[in-house]
Amino acid sequence: MTFAEKLYNLRTQYGYSQETLAEKLCVSRQAISKWEMGTTLPETEKMIAISDFFDVSIDYLLKENFIVNKGENLDRVVMKFLGSAQDMDKISKELVDIMRDGMIDDKEKLRMDEIVDTLDAITQIINEIKLKMDM
Repeated sequence: MTFAEKLYNLRTQYGYSQETLAEKLCVSRQAISKWEMGTTLPETEKMIAISDFFDVSIDYLLKENFIVNKGENLDRVVMKFLGSAQDMDKISKELVDIMRDGMIDDKEKLRMDEIVDTLDAITQIINEIKLKMDM
């Protein structure tokens, strides 16, 4: 998952609009939009602010195939999973809405791609839990 996708997922997971997140980070809404579209990346100080704001590592934000820090304890990984798992109810309702009319338009295809990315991230967290439990 790219930085743009991760930022979008974090923002929507926490229920922030682009405008609200922009205010919290002291940037323009357009900057958030460009970051989420992947046309630009934030400057270092803003990347740190995003990391602090969402309580995620900069490694997580920037690395597409992020592997959990071996020093991170199982409790923290489980808490990440529980935070992500809350999205599952919302995702299942969205999928039902998308499939209700039996046709998937372009906007719905894009949303389904985002849902797949979210599910991939949850799967990665589950795999991290498995690794931690085997340690």
